[in-house]
Amino acid sequence: MSNYPIFDGHNDTLLQIYQKDDFPYTDFFTERETGHIDLVRAKQGGFAGGFFAVFIPNRKMKIEPGVKPEPTLPKQLDLAYAQQTAMAMTATLFQIESASDGQVKVVRTVDELQSCIDNGTFATILHFEGAEAIDEDLYALEVFYKAGLRSLGIVWSRPTIFGNGVPFRFPSTPDIGDGLTDTGIRLVKRCNELGIMLDLSHLNEKGFWDVAKHSEAPLVATHSNVHALCQTPRNLTDKQLDAIKESDGMVGLNFATGFLHEEGKWDSDMPLDTMVKHIDYLVERVGETRVGFGSDYDGARVPDDVDSVAKLPNLISALQDAGYGDELLQKITHQNWIRVLSKTWKN
Repeated sequence: MSNYPIFDGHNDTLLQIYQKDDFPYTDFFTERETGHIDLVRAKQGGFAGGFFAVFIPNRKMKIEPGVKPEPTLPKQLDLAYAQQTAMAMTATLFQIESASDGQVKVVRTVDELQSCIDNGTFATILHFEGAEAIDEDLYALEVFYKAGLRSLGIVWSRPTIFGNGVPFRFPSTPDIGDGLTDTGIRLVKRCNELGIMLDLSHLNEKGFWDVAKHSEAPLVATHSNVHALCQTPRNLTDKQLDAIKESDGMVGLNFATGFLHEEGKWDSDMPLDTMVKHIDYLVERVGETRVGFGSDYDGARVPDDVDSVAKLPNLISALQDAGYGDELLQKITHQNWIRVLSKTWKN
């Protein structure tokens, strides 16, 4: 294993498998020439695993990592379609685990996660990016939790029965739309009771403050950046970052170029210094125990120098060149995720 095993806050690899007939789940075990993540390149780059997102695309939507997102919000999804798609993508993750001969594990406890990182097993966390597959009575939440769901984004960038997301607009404030619904507040409280981590990425500002008010858990944004450096509503304002620090929460750096570039450009020739600049700001604002990576691999255009998990050592080298020492790199690469999950999960 690498000196710095990297555990990541967000990827869309399950979506890529779901959308592409020529990418069966078994291809996850072979080195691919496209996409960002497979098990071979993970081993090459010291990528220890991450949050594997179940994202429900609109019926006619196709998400490609190199395509700039639409600046307007899609419509709310139908529950039956969302649940059917969530089941298929969740099953894909379990199929990967079953076919891996012990190389991949879906973790449900902090002890399991730590053990995987220690022994080199590829660790995955089942995460829902948007709660469209959850009904208003929260029955599905109980079922998916029993299946392994341990992290939930209340919204993606579209409305749900629980709250509202932000569009991919630039420049813009995240203060767009109403906050959580009453059902959304019930969802927050039940996730607290079960020990499901709530992900605030994609949530609008009013919703963010509703979670801060009603949640007893640390505030976490698995894949968001600094609004002061890149004024997209997908990024976090200083006031939001201060609230995350106060809750002893966590921010995972999003590698998407449009959320890093000061002009919101989706250029892949971006220097790694831009990523380091966001990490510097986050470490200064929220503290060195509350920053990690949330790559958005397989779901966004990322800088050429880190355009697969095999190239993650390039980012580690850039951080070392910027003065980041061994202790801080251990925290940022994986220890901080373990810390915040230990404060959120119930076992």
